[in-house]
Amino acid sequence: MASLFTPCSETYDLPDPLPLDGGQSLDNVRIAYETYGKLNADASNAILICHATTGDQHVASPHPITGKPGWWDKMVGAGKQIDTDRFYVICPNVLGSCMGTTGPGSLAADGKPYGLRFPVITIRDMVRAHMALLDHLGVERLYAVIGGSMGGMQALSLSVNWPDRVERVLALATTAAMPVQNIAFQEVGRQAIMADPDWQQGAYYETGRAPDAGLAVARMAAHITYLSEATLSEKFGRRLQDRDAKSFGFGADFQVESYLRYQGSSFTGRFDANSYLYITRAMSYFDLGEERFGAGHNLRLSEAFAGVKARFCVVSFDTDWLYPTSESRKIAHAVNAAGAPVSFMELAAPYGHDSFLLDVPALDRVIGGFLSR
Repeated sequence: MASLFTPCSETYDLPDPLPLDGGQSLDNVRIAYETYGKLNADASNAILICHATTGDQHVASPHPITGKPGWWDKMVGAGKQIDTDRFYVICPNVLGSCMGTTGPGSLAADGKPYGLRFPVITIRDMVRAHMALLDHLGVERLYAVIGGSMGGMQALSLSVNWPDRVERVLALATTAAMPVQNIAFQEVGRQAIMADPDWQQGAYYETGRAPDAGLAVARMAAHITYLSEATLSEKFGRRLQDRDAKSFGFGADFQVESYLRYQGSSFTGRFDANSYLYITRAMSYFDLGEERFGAGHNLRLSEAFAGVKARFCVVSFDTDWLYPTSESRKIAHAVNAAGAPVSFMELAAPYGHDSFLLDVPALDRVIGGFLSR
């Protein structure tokens, strides 16, 4: 059998304005996406993969800016756990991002970048754009939706708000409502960007200057939350960087400092600062209960899952302190209380929140098993 792994990178322009949770609508929305494999005759083999905060549609193809392999290249492909010889895999870039889908860096009707004129969006708005793409592709019902971190939020939102459109939901290292501590971390990152004088109230696109210093700090702060203490200690410890003694200055004395500075500076070459503001704001707003019942709800999470028609698999990692196991357990208990079938497991992995992206053989087995049922 010939492999169907060749990725197809495309864009789709929505024919109608996209309604948003904030009460506005967005005209001329373009969605950038990649597909792998082939949709079968009855359109029953489609899997939607939702990416995380600063991810993109290049799930299993080289990144066009960095040249690095796709962010889930280990998982998606011919003969892999998400087998592109069997499944039609769709991965869209989220609304508000900067990799081809309409976002704050896109041109508005006046021919100038939106900047802060771009409306504030939500996770459900991102999924609303995904659903428009699925309609365009002829996919009425997904075999599965899969996502980790912010991608898991999208997967949960789809299952609750479009229950007839999905058979299986695989939510990895995620939450049903953004924890307060994480909102705080995200605000630190946003403030770092907005405090950079080159941010220019978001209108920096045509000035030749961008808030790279602020965005780098935001990335450094966020990157710490993706890792575990064990990973940092094993990889760096208190070892010095290219020196035999402390400098008694403010350079990167420690290896971990040098590593974070590299992560920050390299991030500015592939991501837009305003997109970072908008996407993290959408995450901060995320509350599955509010999506179902509106702000100020005081209902059990299980009521948000009432009426869901999918089978769920919820996975956490024992070293993830950004979205700890307690968050995943809440989801699993709520789905079970709503009467839907759910599997829940905490996997041992040393990598912290990023474990779902890295080499964890137990996760390979879970995903392969869940999709083969």
